Amino acid sequence: MTPSPPGSAGIKDVAAEAGVSVATVSRVLNGHPSVSPGSRERVLAAVEALGYRPNAVARSLRTHQTHTLGLVISDVLNPYFTELARSVEEAARALGYSVIIGNADERPELQDHHVRTLLDRRIDGLLVSPTDGGSPLMLDAVRAGTPMVFVDRWIPGVGVDVPVVRSDGRQAVRDLVAHLHGLGHRRLAIIAGPAATTTGSERVEAFRDALREHGTALPDAYIGQGDFQADSGRRATERFLALPEPPDVVFAADNLMALGALDAIRGRGLRVPHDIGLAAFDDIPWFVHTDPAVTAIAQPTAELGRAAVHALVDRIEGRSPRSVTLPARLVVRRSCGEDTRVRRSSP
Repeated sequence: MTPSPPGSAGIKDVAAEAGVSVATVSRVLNGHPSVSPGSRERVLAAVEALGYRPNAVARSLRTHQTHTLGLVISDVLNPYFTELARSVEEAARALGYSVIIGNADERPELQDHHVRTLLDRRIDGLLVSPTDGGSPLMLDAVRAGTPMVFVDRWIPGVGVDVPVVRSDGRQAVRDLVAHLHGLGHRRLAIIAGPAATTTGSERVEAFRDALREHGTALPDAYIGQGDFQADSGRRATERFLALPEPPDVVFAADNLMALGALDAIRGRGLRVPHDIGLAAFDDIPWFVHTDPAVTAIAQPTAELGRAAVHALVDRIEGRSPRSVTLPARLVVRRSCGEDTRVRRSSP
């Protein structure tokens, strides 16, 4: 039989083609278990033959589900979040869900705008990487029972009710500091992310703790305040370079601030790593192509996206979701100097 043009066949046509009732077709399309294997096979064959496409709006009104997830990410221009969004979309599609993405641009008010808009569109669940430490709107949504998962960042104190999918970079930061000490570097500085974000505060504390293990302090002068944007990395690095004793290495707490730091170093006519070393949290493909390639801490971004979707769909479909923490890893390249003893580098 020649397939009908998409959208032209109706559910009654499918029922007639399969020789079953409309109710049976509906049960098959909605995954109801009380259908015999033979009837299910005939319905699916009829759907294929007729090119039947269920009306998503009508189905959502009937089932109170839209099979749509909302994803609010902190900065769509950040390659880390771009990869995360792609992974989320692919995992959701494999499970029969679509994704609507909102870009908060690291602005809490824009984040809340997207959250409000997505909730108004009756999404089934929400994935959020919070731009700050608290949002009354999101807290209200949690209390109202909206299925939600925090990914990468989270709101402290809400994790009891909302699963958190994240990576743990503490061991990778320890590995980085050990690598830098092995190269003879002692004056180590960090460009921190916003203290109001969990990743911003956590990475500074991990760096401080790792330095302490090597008997090295982290002076206030060697802490630059950034906002996960390139311009802040540039400004912080310019301040470091103006110190009477500039640091041996600058560690940027995200990839965009590292690129800003690199601009500042080159703007002074200095070379990496001959004059100053550079390392970053959040590895990105660009770091392989800089000269020199940048040592970085890599997060399992694609795995995080998939785990976040599965946790959210578990919550939506009545299963018990769980928080997931995956380890980050150090990728040693040449931006902090050569170390013949370290064999953990990637191309």
